[in-house]
This record gives sequence, C-alpha cells and structure tokens, in this order.
Amino acid sequence: MPSLGDVEPPIALGALDGRYRAAVAPLVDHLSEAALNRERVRVEIEWLIHLTSYAVVPGTRALTGTEHEALRAIVTNFGAAEIAALADIERVTVHDVKAVEYFLKERLAAIAPDPADAGLGELIHFACTSEDVNNLAYALMVKGAVEQVWLPRATALVDQLATMAREHAATPLLAHTHGQPATPTTLGKELAVMVFRLRRQLERIGRTAYLGKLNGATGTYGAHLAAVPDHDWQATSRAFVESLGLQWNPLTTQIESHDWQAELYADVARFNRILHGLAQDMWTYISMGYFAQVRGQGTVGSSTMPHKVNPIRFENAEANLEVSTALLDVLAATLVESRMQRDLTDSSMQRNIGTAFGHSTLAIDNVARGLAGLDAVPERMAADLDANWEVLAEPIQSAMRALTARGVPGMDNPYERLKELTRGRRIGASELREFVAGLGLPADVEARLQALTPATYVGIAPELVDHLG
Repeated sequence: MPSLGDVEPPIALGALDGRYRAAVAPLVDHLSEAALNRERVRVEIEWLIHLTSYAVVPGTRALTGTEHEALRAIVTNFGAAEIAALADIERVTVHDVKAVEYFLKERLAAIAPDPADAGLGELIHFACTSEDVNNLAYALMVKGAVEQVWLPRATALVDQLATMAREHAATPLLAHTHGQPATPTTLGKELAVMVFRLRRQLERIGRTAYLGKLNGATGTYGAHLAAVPDHDWQATSRAFVESLGLQWNPLTTQIESHDWQAELYADVARFNRILHGLAQDMWTYISMGYFAQVRGQGTVGSSTMPHKVNPIRFENAEANLEVSTALLDVLAATLVESRMQRDLTDSSMQRNIGTAFGHSTLAIDNVARGLAGLDAVPERMAADLDANWEVLAEPIQSAMRALTARGVPGMDNPYERLKELTRGRRIGASELREFVAGLGLPADVEARLQALTPATYVGIAPELVDHLG
C-alpha cells in the first residue's frame, strides 16, 4: 500500500490546512511558520535601522533612505524564495533565529556591497538573544491576526446577530428555564443578551496591550553595556519596541513573560464559550421549530432521509469552539510559567497559536453561515405560547400579592392557590379567565389580567433590545 505521506503536493494532516483551508486562509499570513520567520526578519531589519539611524553604536554610519527601502522590501516581498533560503540555512545552523541573522547578512552585503560597510552586518542581531527577536515577532503576529482577521470577523458576526435581535425585538417567545415552559420573553431580547455578552468580550480583546522586550539574555542589558557602556539602553529598548506598535515591558527574564498572551487567550476563550452557548441555543430553537432552515436548498441533510436539513453549521461551530477553547486554555496556563530565567516550553507551545485561532475563526464562519440560513417561524412560537396558559400564574399571583400588601381582603395565599390550579397540568384560556373572574379583584386589576395572554406577557422585552444601540 502506498504511503499517503509521500503524495505530492503534501496531503494536510490537520483539518485547518485541508478541508477548511479556505475559511482560515487569512490567518496564514499572520500565524504560520512562514509568518513567524517574516516577522523575525522584520524585527532584525528594524533593529538594524534603529541602531544606525540613532548612532547607537559609535562610529557606524547611518544607512541611506534607499538602503532602508531595500531592506524593508525583503519583508514586503517575503515569499517562497525567502522561505526556501531560510530553510536551507537552518538545515546547517539547526537554529531558526541564527538562520535569519545569516540570511540578512547575505542580503545586506548585496544592498551595501562597499567593502567599507562589511562591518555593518555585525549590527544585525546586535546584543540580542533569540528571545529578543522571537517575543517581538510573536507579538506582531498575534496583533496582526487579532486586529486584521479574527476581530473583524467576530465583530461582523455579532453585528449580524444584533440585526436579528432588532428584527425580532417584539416577536413573542416562550422561555424555557430549566427546559420547562416559563415566563414569556421575545426572540429579539434573548438574542440581544448574547450580543451584549459577546460585545463585552470584543471590547476587552480590542483593548489588548501587546507587550515586547529587548534587553538581552537575562533581561539585564549585560551585552549592551559591555559593547557600549555609556548609552541609555533602556531608552533605546523602549523607543524601539514602541516603534513597532507594541508596549514596552521593562522587567523580564530572558523571555517576555507572556502574561499579555494569557490574558488575551482567556478573553478569546470566554468569547468562544459564550458563542458555544449561542450555537447550542440556536440548535435547540431549530429542533423546536422556532427557526426554519430554508436557505441553501441544494444541501443534503441526510444521506437517506430526504426531508432532513441538519443544523450542521451550529454543530460544526460547537466542535471547533471546543477545540479552540481547549488550546487557548492550555496556552494561557503554560505560557505564564518558565523555569528560572528560561525554558523552551513556551517555544513549542506558541506554535499552536495559529491552530487555536484557526478553529475559533472557523466556528465564527460557521455560526455566521448558520444564522444567514435561518428564518424565524413566529407561528410556531405563537402555538407554543398558546399551549401554555399556565405561565400566566406568575402575573396573577404577583398582582394578588400586591393587593394583599395594600390590605385588599380575599387575596390571601396567592402563590398556593395558583400552584393548586396550574402545577402538573395544562390549563387553557377559559379556565384561567374563569379563575380570575372568581377572585373578587378590583375591576381595573381584573380587566388588566383578563386581557393578558402568554403572547403579550413579555414585560418590556422589546424595549430592552434598544440597549444594543
């Protein structure tokens, strides 16, 4: 039997790079191995430009604007040739960051070929430990992935849900607390609850501070001071990190502590969990007939039952959210710990960031597509409301309690009397109205309760949707 591992081009081992590649492809530009190397190249180039532009190392010349452009073009044009060149060097160095350094020394020699400039190459990776480059590269990668891919998609989904909430702000819905018929609400209000919760997480994620450091092998600037003892290295480090659009971390071991990553991943995981709850609720509403899956009629629901249209978008989302959340949880837990001044557990762990965001992005895509394929069925919701008049026991006994508190006679034991009437059995409109008529209520209260129906007993639910803005 031939080995599938030998097939060219390579067959994907994971679903994200195979079946679901199209849905997550934009993340490749931010969270792939190639993206990591591109960002390492970016950091090394910008560090070289920073050092020479501010004469940090005395006696070195400033690079020209043309040389700046040529160096930055390596990042802009980073593609297959650069990926292959780095791979060839790494096979010799067996060290990824050292491969980047050697790669850039070769490129710099071509950009500045004057023999007098031969020493400039030693400013590439000057006074840096690998983690000085890696922590900044990862911060840039994650920041780009969140701000340019994940956050826009998540925001668009929540906006889509908000539109549904507004459309159905006044559509009566029988609530099901503990899975049992309960006080009616509206479909729009229930969707709005999810919108409100998800937006809070998006706001937290949008405020993420992406930290970075550049301070040497144990965070002491030892090599920096050994080379240039009279320079303010903290100021240079801060200025450089901030020039990349990151927040400077002044106190670290060899590694940037990754606390910001743990905080971000916890927030994304919380968003995932809330979205998982939405997917489950939508699945349940579909099973109850509150939504009809009427769009995309060319799809096959069941291979043997022609009538079926399965809620696969929401089921797919659930599974992917669970995978993503599990990965985000372990990333957050692992990345905040490091033995003494450095161990390499974070290096292996961070290679799963793309997978974590990939499964979340895929789930967001599935929920969005699932929602787009739904039509609400108010008639089915109305039928359930009309079959559960016993839910009006709550407002009747509440009105009786208020009257008792005012001293109106004959209103005693309201909860118990409604419990005897309604618990364990269904009652209809006529039975409930007959009961209300026999209570001896003040005329205005009786009229109000007699006019009430399960479909109108929704309080201010429609107005609550207005909180979405």
